[in-house]
Amino acid sequence: MDALDKKILSVLQGNARASLQEIGAAVGLSASPCWARIRKLEESGVIEGYTVRLNPQALGLADTVLVMVTLDSHSDNTLEKFGEVLATIPEVVEAHLVSGEYDYLLRVVVRDTRDYERLLREKLYKIKGIRHSQSSFVLRTLKKSDLPLGV
Repeated sequence: MDALDKKILSVLQGNARASLQEIGAAVGLSASPCWARIRKLEESGVIEGYTVRLNPQALGLADTVLVMVTLDSHSDNTLEKFGEVLATIPEVVEAHLVSGEYDYLLRVVVRDTRDYERLLREKLYKIKGIRHSQSSFVLRTLKKSDLPLGV
């Protein structure tokens, strides 16, 4: 990957709907070689897909909760089953296996505290194998950015 590829990726991170002409103009290429580079980045797995960023508050999901979870067991089967259950819970938008005191860090989006309490009762607390969990409500997001590309 060279500097032009990184410039293309930077443009796409800012606006995945940019036209080939817009991307090319931003990086100094015509549309055809720009398209060839994008295809190469897609085929190599650097570009995994194209998405849209949604505003959670506009969708009624005003609260973000970070949930730290410790499991009873660390067997492959327990970790696999835990991941399978999390995949069925739409409010869990991220799940990370982490080092340290807890095993997982989950990012959960909900309407409000009552909605989170419902999620705990109806879904999270029913997952077998959870020994302990701790929740922290996000008060304000200070930084949310694209991946650093060194452009």
